[in-house]
Amino acid sequence: MKKISTKIISVILCICMIFGCSAIASSAETTDTVTRVSCAFNGDSQTSRGFCWYTETYTRSDVQIIKTSDFNGSYANATEYSAGNIYKFRDLYCHKVTVDNLEPGTSYTYRVGDRSLNLWSGDGTFRTDDGDSKFSFISIADVQASSDENFAHAAETMHGAVKTLPNYEFMINLGDFVNDDTNDEWNWYFKNFAFANMNTTIAPVAGNHDGNITNKLNINVFNSMFNLSNPNTKSNTNWVNGVYYSFDYGNAHFAVINTNDMYPMTQSQRNWLVNDMSKTDADWKIVLMHRASYSEGKNINKPDAIIMRDVLIPLFDELDIDVVEAGHDHVYYRSKQVKGDKVVDNVQYVTEMFNGEETTFALNPEGSVHIVPATAGTKRYRVYDAIDPIPGCCDFRLSTRDLGGCFMTTEIDGGKLVMKSYLVDDKTQEITLIDKYAIKKDVGQNKPAEDYQDLPTDNVSNISAYITNFVKAIVDMLVKYLFVLLPKVIKNAFKK
Repeated sequence: MKKISTKIISVILCICMIFGCSAIASSAETTDTVTRVSCAFNGDSQTSRGFCWYTETYTRSDVQIIKTSDFNGSYANATEYSAGNIYKFRDLYCHKVTVDNLEPGTSYTYRVGDRSLNLWSGDGTFRTDDGDSKFSFISIADVQASSDENFAHAAETMHGAVKTLPNYEFMINLGDFVNDDTNDEWNWYFKNFAFANMNTTIAPVAGNHDGNITNKLNINVFNSMFNLSNPNTKSNTNWVNGVYYSFDYGNAHFAVINTNDMYPMTQSQRNWLVNDMSKTDADWKIVLMHRASYSEGKNINKPDAIIMRDVLIPLFDELDIDVVEAGHDHVYYRSKQVKGDKVVDNVQYVTEMFNGEETTFALNPEGSVHIVPATAGTKRYRVYDAIDPIPGCCDFRLSTRDLGGCFMTTEIDGGKLVMKSYLVDDKTQEITLIDKYAIKKDVGQNKPAEDYQDLPTDNVSNISAYITNFVKAIVDMLVKYLFVLLPKVIKNAFKK
């Protein structure tokens, strides 16, 4: 009997030790935190989203999601998505999970983390596209801070944007999220912008400071910060220095271009853009990119910008792009309607009421309008008079030095599109409207190309085109520098 009692006690002690150790281990593991949470477009904007986040240790990847109308503070009845993609990146663990089968036009509340450890982020929210033709969004560019203080300052710009357009449905960031692409900078960005990134859907654009060949060859950085639907990643390099992708929202189609893919832009990405835009019947065609094709900033006549412009402008014309949003130059710029590298003449205008405001619309204009919404951050540059690619192309420009951060709102209602740009005063946070541009067009006119055959988007098929394009781009750039830009610079030097 004594032996039996001793054995029972021993078993109990062993069990206690095992569970005690487990509890200690679990407690140690849960000191980890969930950081860098984002919800991005990935797949159908009505039914799918891509989540990305980071942890310091290897944990599960779980997303719990519930309709906001059913959320009472508990996730007991939430739908759970697990597995996904987990990999170590820069000494941290990147988690990616894509959720689908969502309902259109529905607000959802979510959290991400590890269910087994009860390790969770805070609550986030987003709304799926309802498919109608009335919606709005916010655009910012070039946060590009290098200190926690400056990221916090840039976040005030986004706070101003949310205050101005509280019912916005998604956010566009036109690139250069960070300055030196360090872990600290990315942590500061996600910390200060969590109020926005976790409560909307983001459409991120890769900037030249976000990890590319000109920034310490930091491969796969941008692609590791967001969960995006990369086309054909196995057959091309659409992940090394950025990502290009597209999505529909309402009656608009958005193509996000990777302008880190340069010298010149690869034929793979060009063909992807042509394929993508040729197959949409959306009323509005909008391109998002980092390096601008038109601007009055200091970068516009650098080799990369010249080569990019020569490649993209003919494509924008061919594909009937309505609006091009870009960043990079840290000045505010809006072009007139441009087509064929020329200003469109004889644009007609009509004045109507829109959301209670008298608004002047360009009526069925040809060509595209190009907009650079300055910078949401504190690095602000001056405008340059002499280097506009097309004489008379600029319709409005502004250096925001000593003024404040800039953001842009876009409201679409059927065949009407209204863009407004604002400054948030550095000292008072007062919000001031600085520019407004609107377009009215007949809807239902865009049709997908009939019997369209996809152009090849893999690198192997496009190798000969890449070599030819590279030689042509360098020659064209040298000719422009020698016979166009250099004389212009000399002429303006004598004027001074």
